[in-house]
Amino acid sequence: MSLQQDIMAAMKTAMKEKDQTALTALRAVKSAILLAQTESGAKEELTEEQELKILQKLVKQRKDSAAIYLEQDRKDLALPEIDEAQVISQFLPEALSEEEIEKVVVMTIDELGAEGMKDMGKVMGAVSKELAGQADGKTISNIVRAKLS
Repeated sequence: MSLQQDIMAAMKTAMKEKDQTALTALRAVKSAILLAQTESGAKEELTEEQELKILQKLVKQRKDSAAIYLEQDRKDLALPEIDEAQVISQFLPEALSEEEIEKVVVMTIDELGAEGMKDMGKVMGAVSKELAGQADGKTISNIVRAKLS
């Protein structure tokens, strides 16, 4: 089943259960996917990688918003953002642990023969492509930076 079909099925369930938080999050996902499909030059069907990027972006937006709200001591606004991030996260593949990411980074550095920070872009590109949807860019960047310095 494609991501869109999964989202639609989850939306129907959320409507039946009258779960407004899940419904809001799922509608945002559906909207983002439709926008990506109708962008100029976009194909009709999105690749799985594009869908994962959209989901990651939506989760990151909600987590960032929640962090800002918590900074300003607005738990009433932060909690719905965190809940929506959890709803969207269920459609992402299982995230890798830092140790697993580190193994991939070390292998990639060895394969590319990377030496020092000047090769960080090459390593980041290769690792990000390999771990698409399984790790966030910030974590990958921190590990790559630590290994190359």
